[in-house]
Amino acid sequence: MKGRLVALVGPEQVELHEYDLPEIPPGAALLKVRRANVCGSDLHIWHFLSVAFRDIVMGHEFVAEVAELGEGLTTDSAGQPLKVGDRVAAVYYHTCLKCAACGRGDFSMCSNAVASMGAPPTSPPHFTGAFATHYFLSPGQFFYKVPDEVSDAAVAGANCGLAQMMFSLDKVGVRRGTNVVIQGAGGLGLYAAAVANRSGANVIVVEREPVRIAAARLFGAHHIVDMSELTTVEERTQRILDLTKGIGADAIIEVTGRSEAFAEAIEYARVGASIASVGNLNVGEKFELKFAPAWITRKQLRIVGVLRYDPWYLRDAIQFLADNGDRFPFDALTDRVFTMDEVIEALELSESRIVSRAAIIPV
Repeated sequence: MKGRLVALVGPEQVELHEYDLPEIPPGAALLKVRRANVCGSDLHIWHFLSVAFRDIVMGHEFVAEVAELGEGLTTDSAGQPLKVGDRVAAVYYHTCLKCAACGRGDFSMCSNAVASMGAPPTSPPHFTGAFATHYFLSPGQFFYKVPDEVSDAAVAGANCGLAQMMFSLDKVGVRRGTNVVIQGAGGLGLYAAAVANRSGANVIVVEREPVRIAAARLFGAHHIVDMSELTTVEERTQRILDLTKGIGADAIIEVTGRSEAFAEAIEYARVGASIASVGNLNVGEKFELKFAPAWITRKQLRIVGVLRYDPWYLRDAIQFLADNGDRFPFDALTDRVFTMDEVIEALELSESRIVSRAAIIPV
């Protein structure tokens, strides 16, 4: 049998390739992709802005079903019995458990994390990305079964956006009573708002787009700092001070992808606050420093860069969806579905924000 995949072959250039499905070694599995989302990272990769991901199979945020199990693979990574046809979500990167980072327990920093997803599509097993009919699950790669009550539309974003936001919120200590500011209400910001809300935090979202502001309210934001009304950093900072009894934010989650948002987060922060920098991935994008670095010292700030997450956070993300599907409209996060043949259109409309979140169905 053969399968198809979307290969990135140049800046903003993709091709549909067809390959024989791989033989499955012990401990591995062949998955049939059911649905894959267009993530913000996919747009950076499409433009060749990532050094690590160029000649690759595109896509990483997805849900699939088991098509074939390799010898010895009888359960998911949580020990749940597994069979052909079960729906699963896989951690999109690999944890080798042998490198220096894994050895000290920093699994999200594994030195070999991109060994599989960074492989060229021409090299076996070929199916190492989610914009494809199939996905090769490597031996030792973490993955978890999806319960029946969680839809494909809801769970497709669990292995990237939701798990990463749960990890980020834990990193900056968000809990009951925390004043947390979320910069940006795209997919990541909405996930962060929902998780922070259920943690008992006071959730403040900074955004300017009316559609995203409306979505933020649905996903648990208690307060909105509207950038179209509060047009200066000073005005927005004062609003956050008003919402936090003059103290400032305990924690800030930056998911805008705008480098200047980091400088603004410094203004929002109270003394001793924590800032998670998540959205800024483009190392070529720089900004003029408009704050004195001394404020980091004087405010005694803790700044955490978050890339990926510890793999078991995907298990927790799936459970969060199962527990909170009636509280937040996770199914509605995707507003348009495309076929693999329409992938360029999906990328273009996602970048222009005509489509908030696109999904690719491999037909």
